[in-house]
Amino acid sequence: MKILIVGNGGREHALLWKLRLDAPDAEFWITRGNGGTGGLARKLPLDPTDAPAIAAWAADRSADLVVVGPEGPLAAGLADALEARGVAAFGPTAAAARIESSKAYAKRLLRRAGVPTARHVTVRALEDALAHIREHGAPIVVKASGLAAGKGAVVCETVAEAEQAARAMLAEHAFGEAGAEVVLEEFMEGEELSVFALADGERALAMLPAQDHKRIGEGDTGPNTGGMGAYAPVSLATDALRRRVDEEILAPTLAALADDGAPFRGLLYAGLMLTPEGPKVVEFNCRFGDPETQVVLPLLSGQLLEPMLEVARGGSLAGHELAWRPDSALTTVLASRGYPASSEKGVPISIPAEPGRTVGSEDGAEGGDDGSDARALILFHAGTRVEDGVLVTAGGRVLAVTAVAPTLAEAARRSRAAAGRIAFDGKQYRADIGWRELARQAEAGRVEAGTAGRGEAEAAHAARAAEPPASS
Repeated sequence: MKILIVGNGGREHALLWKLRLDAPDAEFWITRGNGGTGGLARKLPLDPTDAPAIAAWAADRSADLVVVGPEGPLAAGLADALEARGVAAFGPTAAAARIESSKAYAKRLLRRAGVPTARHVTVRALEDALAHIREHGAPIVVKASGLAAGKGAVVCETVAEAEQAARAMLAEHAFGEAGAEVVLEEFMEGEELSVFALADGERALAMLPAQDHKRIGEGDTGPNTGGMGAYAPVSLATDALRRRVDEEILAPTLAALADDGAPFRGLLYAGLMLTPEGPKVVEFNCRFGDPETQVVLPLLSGQLLEPMLEVARGGSLAGHELAWRPDSALTTVLASRGYPASSEKGVPISIPAEPGRTVGSEDGAEGGDDGSDARALILFHAGTRVEDGVLVTAGGRVLAVTAVAPTLAEAARRSRAAAGRIAFDGKQYRADIGWRELARQAEAGRVEAGTAGRGEAEAAHAARAAEPPASS
């Protein structure tokens, strides 16, 4: 079997890692790759956005499956180009990918389908945006309608901040064409939840929910990023809540897309806010999320490849089920200096050896090579590359350190300890990933008081202060 992964970030490394476990004898390729994928797949020197070239390559080599990771190639029609060449692609058409590539379209679709979401307006003129902001006040969320690499949503605490965000998008063109249309929506109170669902155009097969941490600073402060860490499972995602998500959000959204002549086949990602009125959609994505993928896939004990192939070949998910490990997973993202506004590239990275192996070695896990060890430590590369035999930074988010353990508290300790031992100049990371869940567990008496939530983050701060200087 020949499988191509399109993309080269942390999400794609995680997908490659999991699919290799599912099909160890398959031949894997990845576009461009990164510093951690060399032992898992052959590098294909094609731009992920070059749909004609990728489709031609896949057809010429009779690829059995192409898995598209990033949203950009999907919005540009890569799945359409592959389908036209007779290649099985896991990912929606460009028409279905509008659920992410146009927030304005997504809002209209959700309103028509009766799917709960925030109240909002869509504007193209700065004066209209400023008038709405001044009339409704703050807090308010200002969003670029198009694709903005996870940085196009600005949560504004004051009217002045909202006006500045609107000017940046509509007058200063901070996000280019992606910000030519802006969605202004009410600020929703609650906790966020990420729900992935495999979709065959008609039905959804939901995966284990996770919680992402978007803000750069601990305690969820500072600007939004592409994600600084995640954990799963989430205790708020009860069976009853998951049924509501299936029935009130996923099913009607898929039906509305089908009614639009754009049936969604691939991975539908619902970013939700758990409000006092129930779950509401913050936004939809048309692909796996990053870094949630890095905690969801290590907990998947059954096959991912089989249902992916079914979807990619035009089949049905009826009868398919997903099996999950009874463990917890937590990932800590290491970012470069200046992120999310900028990033340093070419900075050497030092990854220390664990007893008997190096963290993030080619099989990807500390423990069993099949990823089944109950205390696995997995290093997923994102913005890395190898230069003259040296691993260096190559982007804003550099590495994701995932720990799997019987409890979330243990997974958090192991992830943060490993994150502290990895060194590169300018390294920044959050030591409080999972703090809300850990605090809930402490309150319920499931973990020792003082070792969870913000108390644990304070301890992590002290440990970080004692770290040796980062390498340069």
